[in-house]
Amino acid sequence: MSATAFAVRPTSARQLAGTGVLLRFALRRDRVMIPLWVGVNALMVLSMPNTLKGLYGTPAERADLIGQMATNSSLRAMVGPVFGDSLGALTAWRVGVYAGALAAVAGLLVVVRHTRDEEESGRQEMVASGMVGRRASLTAALLAAAVANGALALLVTAGLAGQGAAGALAFGLGIAGVGMVFATTAAIVAQLTESARLARGLTAAVLGAAFVLRAAGDSATDDGSSALTWASPLGWLTNLRAFAGERWWVLGLLAGAALVQGAVAYALADRRDLGMSFLPSRPGPAAGRLGSAGALAWRLQRGSVLGWSIGFLLAGLVYGGMADGAADLLGDNEGAREIFERMGGESGLTDAFLAAMAGMLGLVAALYVVASVLRLHGEETSGRAEPVLAGSVGRLRWAAGHLAVAFGGSALLMLLAGAGLALGHGERTGAILGACLVQVPAVWVIGGVAVLLFGVAPGAARGAWGVAGAVLLIGWVGPALDMPRAVLDLSPFGHLPKLPGGEMAWAPVLVLTVLAVALVAAGLAGLRRRDLST
Repeated sequence: MSATAFAVRPTSARQLAGTGVLLRFALRRDRVMIPLWVGVNALMVLSMPNTLKGLYGTPAERADLIGQMATNSSLRAMVGPVFGDSLGALTAWRVGVYAGALAAVAGLLVVVRHTRDEEESGRQEMVASGMVGRRASLTAALLAAAVANGALALLVTAGLAGQGAAGALAFGLGIAGVGMVFATTAAIVAQLTESARLARGLTAAVLGAAFVLRAAGDSATDDGSSALTWASPLGWLTNLRAFAGERWWVLGLLAGAALVQGAVAYALADRRDLGMSFLPSRPGPAAGRLGSAGALAWRLQRGSVLGWSIGFLLAGLVYGGMADGAADLLGDNEGAREIFERMGGESGLTDAFLAAMAGMLGLVAALYVVASVLRLHGEETSGRAEPVLAGSVGRLRWAAGHLAVAFGGSALLMLLAGAGLALGHGERTGAILGACLVQVPAVWVIGGVAVLLFGVAPGAARGAWGVAGAVLLIGWVGPALDMPRAVLDLSPFGHLPKLPGGEMAWAPVLVLTVLAVALVAAGLAGLRRRDLST
């Protein structure tokens, strides 16, 4: 196409020129991440009807569940109120909030990666030098998020159609709508901040605030009518009432929020220069000094550590307060008891619940350690590592600073989670702290895999997310589906003792610790031998 032809196009067409090419490129780059997030989310949702059928197979059991949820505010805060006794309605109740949150995380990661990440690395400047419209990159990023959410909606709708076509469609569109709301939130934040890391962190903080608002609202009322619930997009998904007299107009709220935020993102993008932001970063440290590679690593990651730490402490407090209520809710339901015993041991329902929650927090900590380790990969590919390594700092010292934050931070998270669980439960502080800290070696193994991939095959470093996702899926869905022991043992968490209540076994803890050390050593050895990538 000639430059003259390009010049005479309408203004709107010129601004979107090249969108199709950038979209195909974005989908090619995310050919692993998007299917992984969509697949994990869809499998979590679609596995639930059969699980719930085994747990609450009779009308009496379902009526008892609904009655218990009406009086149990702590559990409503975690999963929301129940609006119907069908398997579809129970599925929407049990996984709706978490499926929406996972869709939101996928949306924000995709949008930030293809907007602010590209600008921060300098690639966007090179792309913009061609015949590419001003809005093409943002549009391609939002379309990539729409493709991911559309695929998720299609899978959920098709998979749950047997429970009711209308409810399945509403639920699938609701989850996708939440994903797009936070994708457009990320698009706005990407215009405001100068750092992709900060953009992801701030959008994640908005998601966390949305969860807290919904939790507070649902704990106060048993019908989703609280103003706090309606203040959260996750609360809108709850109030969509899929499979329980669908409120189709709620989808209009999700669509309207996504459209308005998208318009704001475009308006902001039109008013700033490439690489700039409305909230520029400070030129240097306002206080203190960066006298070592470790201090620099801490400076770069301290905000992330603080955010995760607050989240784990609060989660521990909530789960600890739920322990006795969970025992009351399960009552004589043998199927539910068996699931918790597979997750947390057979020493007693309260102990099994606490052990299961400690294990779940350990699985989430594995996501932190992967993100923290891969900060090394981001520093290398962005070119920021070169000035550091050009001086007297060697590769191992540079990497050691980030790894200390990653591995030490994961131990801190589990310590805070244990403190929160103990405070929330109000009993047996030492036993609960031990239950959380025993998860640390398994978390470190996942971090060791990330170090190995970064050091030996940096092009495949992001595959560590796939490993963490697979482990999360096994730990989350495996016990509910009663997966074979051989499958559960693929996760390092499957070898840990079930505490509190169970017997402490030091052998698997030591083996996992040694394995983590070996993986880190192999990764660092690979880093010393290979060339730096840019």
